[in-house]
Amino acid sequence: MVASNNSVDSNTADNADSSSLVVGWREWVGLPQLGLPAIKAKVDTGARTSAIHARDIERVTRDGQDWILFTVQPIQRDTSIVRRCEAPLVDIRRVTDSGGHSAERYFISTVLTMGPVTRTIEMTLSQRDDMLFRMLLGRTALVPNIQVNPASSFSLGRVSARALYAEDIKGSA
Repeated sequence: MVASNNSVDSNTADNADSSSLVVGWREWVGLPQLGLPAIKAKVDTGARTSAIHARDIERVTRDGQDWILFTVQPIQRDTSIVRRCEAPLVDIRRVTDSGGHSAERYFISTVLTMGPVTRTIEMTLSQRDDMLFRMLLGRTALVPNIQVNPASSFSLGRVSARALYAEDIKGSA
């Protein structure tokens, strides 16, 4: 299993030892604070920032703090499973994609689990409709001790995402 349902303090430091963890160019990761036990991510050292495919994005204010509400379809090519997520807004920044297009995006901070590593990362919310992966894991999420073997996939193991989201599947039947 990629993520636990246990609450994780947002200031959690990387819990892996100081040795390097080697991951493949694609891995299953968890985003437990967003209610996403597993999502397939493309590990991309060419991208500075991590991004997640988000829809129905809303900015709201709660107790004087800006929050972002959004939906995520965590399984590739399966639009029947949708999770409603929310996170405090960290910032709005201009981001340039690999095609040279620049746009303002919302930034959130959330806990990432990947194998033995649990750490807080920043990521943007973006429309990744034309992309194969629902999540892009950028190089700032990999620092300081995660290395990428581009010849490898799922070095940390495979996950049955359909089993993890079985309740969502039953709920839609």
